[in-house]
Amino acid sequence: MRASSVVLLPHAPSSVAVARKRLSSDLVASGVYESIVDDASVIVSELLSNALRHARPLPSGQVKVCWLRRGDLLELEVSDGGAMTEPRRGPGTLSSLGGRGLGIVEALSEGWGVRHEDGATTVWAVLRAPRSTSANGSATPADAHAAVPEPADLPDTVGEPDSHLFSGTRYGAAPSRAYPG
Repeated sequence: MRASSVVLLPHAPSSVAVARKRLSSDLVASGVYESIVDDASVIVSELLSNALRHARPLPSGQVKVCWLRRGDLLELEVSDGGAMTEPRRGPGTLSSLGGRGLGIVEALSEGWGVRHEDGATTVWAVLRAPRSTSANGSATPADAHAAVPEPADLPDTVGEPDSHLFSGTRYGAAPSRAYPG
């Protein structure tokens, strides 16, 4: 089963709550564990908040949030009109008021990165999202961990550019991987 969505939102703080709600309802409806839904919601919140704080909107005046579920992988993307600086993980020291967002994304995801194409900057993250066994996506913490297959047992599909949703240019002309490979 493939679950995907593309949402264009105003370049405004209120868009974070809208994106979280839409993503959460889509993922729960497709049978993703609540703990994974929570992680995905935090990731989208961080990526979208960074886009709103640091980047220009797309030429339409909006930001684009996309998600695609392929098997047990969930791909999340936020696209904006770019900024003067490249998205990168900050030091996130105890005394800093910000700079922890991409560190949180890194901790919750299998990996994340940045690509530039067609006047847009897209920050993406991928996480494992196995389906739950219950209808409402709930599971005990032990069940949630037991259902996650070992990475070596899963096909390596993260880099397959077979989706029209992500325009088949996953790593674009000038990609950067912001996590160790």
